[in-house]
Amino acid sequence: MSDVLCLRPQADFARVDALPPSTLAVTYKAPDDAEVPTLMRKAQALVIPAVGPKLPAELFQGTALKLVQVTGAGLDRLDKAALAGLGIPVANVPGGSNSAVAEYAVTTASLLLRRFGWADAELKDGNYVAFRARMIGDNLAGLDGLLVGIVGLGVIGMAVAEAFAKAGCRVCYYDPAPADAQAAAALGVTSLSLAELLRQADVVTVHVPLLPETKGLIGRDALAGMKKGAILVQASRGGIVDEQALADALRSGALGGAAVDVYSTEPPTPDNPLLGLTGEASHRLLLTPHIAGVTRQSAALLFRSAWQNVERVLIEKAGPLNRAY
Repeated sequence: MSDVLCLRPQADFARVDALPPSTLAVTYKAPDDAEVPTLMRKAQALVIPAVGPKLPAELFQGTALKLVQVTGAGLDRLDKAALAGLGIPVANVPGGSNSAVAEYAVTTASLLLRRFGWADAELKDGNYVAFRARMIGDNLAGLDGLLVGIVGLGVIGMAVAEAFAKAGCRVCYYDPAPADAQAAAALGVTSLSLAELLRQADVVTVHVPLLPETKGLIGRDALAGMKKGAILVQASRGGIVDEQALADALRSGALGGAAVDVYSTEPPTPDNPLLGLTGEASHRLLLTPHIAGVTRQSAALLFRSAWQNVERVLIEKAGPLNRAY
């Protein structure tokens, strides 16, 4: 039996039938549990969710870890330089949430384009006749034939591109280093500069990692450069979209709507500008709690893949799959 410390509840795995194999002795603890530093000293592997507070570098010092396994794609919680310096391999599960994120992007874009959430609120306020007339008068579009711009054409961005193409959309992308430019070309997805994508696209959906060069990528100037009435979908990482600038764009009516799944601080604090929107601006905004990639199916795939990799390293004595560093 190999000792594994897991910083997410056992119930997460049990409810999707993805418990670890019997070859692994797993201890489950919350990240802030006082026992974690002690347990780290004897653990051979650490399993963590992609979302959560950053883990301090000193937590890994003096350990004999053979693997840090993330149960998702994001690596934001880890200090890359520190773990690389300690020689501790880190692996993730890229692509496990592709279908769920693609479904989220298409669904939220459609909801916002056709104002379904806004209509629901108006009808509950007794405004059936007036709001129905407004929806018809505003000549609202569905997805078919619209131009969708994908910012970041990695494995998730490509899945999103495929989903919008299946919905009848034309698709373009901005990415200086796409994961598979040939596959994009075969799908009919065209490459544009970021400025041109923002200027032309009816829907802009963001799927880049949080890096120094992507922080604030969709800021005030980028939002001002978007097509009037366009929809923004932010399902990447908090900090890539300037939340104050987005709130101002929604308040001004320049954007048709925005779906936001990730925040600069999670959970968002009460002073987050997006939470302060009222009136029509609030109806143009759809907020979700970092669950774009979370479905029963995606969770089962992510968790099973993570445990298989831990077993591969600790039991089979093989190198980890999807090693990030």
